[in-house]
Amino acid sequence: MAGDKVGFLGVSLAFGLSLLAMVYAIGPISGCHINPTVTIGVLLSKKMDAKYAGGYIVAQIVGAIVAADLLLVIVKGVPGGYDPSVAGFAANGYGDHSPGHYNLLSAFLVEIVLTFLLVFTVLGATDIRAPVGFAGIPIGLALTLIHLVGIPVTNTSVNPARSIGPAIFAVGGH
Repeated sequence: MAGDKVGFLGVSLAFGLSLLAMVYAIGPISGCHINPTVTIGVLLSKKMDAKYAGGYIVAQIVGAIVAADLLLVIVKGVPGGYDPSVAGFAANGYGDHSPGHYNLLSAFLVEIVLTFLLVFTVLGATDIRAPVGFAGIPIGLALTLIHLVGIPVTNTSVNPARSIGPAIFAVGGH
């Protein structure tokens, strides 16, 4: 909503600081699983019981859709209205849907590498050998860095739920 006012740096800080805060706010409740790739990484590292993974992933996707719908209601309050299928609704993509007009291969590679970096950071920062109570700091800073690098390429996702939520409305309107 404020991307044109705060630029890529502001958006990157908003994502990173939001995740940093969420690690401390909901981490003790759910492990702060708000990203299906993180859930899969935690599952593969045997840090969670497999019987919960599917429910977490469904909840993450539903949460992203509900959040995107709420944001859409808010942005439609701007004078002159807002059409997500025209404005893009911060959906990520390549070519004409990339802020820097990067091609599909570039978009795919940057999302894979940056998602790996995020999951790697989460697993390392939450490891039993890591300092207790500090996980939110490297995770939030890593997400900030990831957005600084990725926004020009794809608008950055590194989170399938974050991709699905806005994409539903950017494609189909509301």
